[in-house]
Amino acid sequence: MTLLLFDLVLIATLLTLAVAALTSVEPRRAVMLFIAFGLWLALVWARLGAPDVALAEAAIGAGLGGALMLAAARRAARRRQRTEGDG
Repeated sequence: MTLLLFDLVLIATLLTLAVAALTSVEPRRAVMLFIAFGLWLALVWARLGAPDVALAEAAIGAGLGGALMLAAARRAARRRQRTEGDG
């Protein structure tokens, strides 16, 4: 019974993070939510008994992908500031 409750909390939190990341207006916040989603998804994979997929998701999905998206969001913000400063 407690594992079923734990699984339901995992699913609900995963769906909430996904919706929050997709509907976020601010790019940096969306990336942070995506990273949290990737880490939570790694926990779900571990719960499903796939530790190799969980490690790959944490390292590549949340870690590397998140870092690249944060860099892109930072670059886009700088470009936006330069464009607004010229106008």
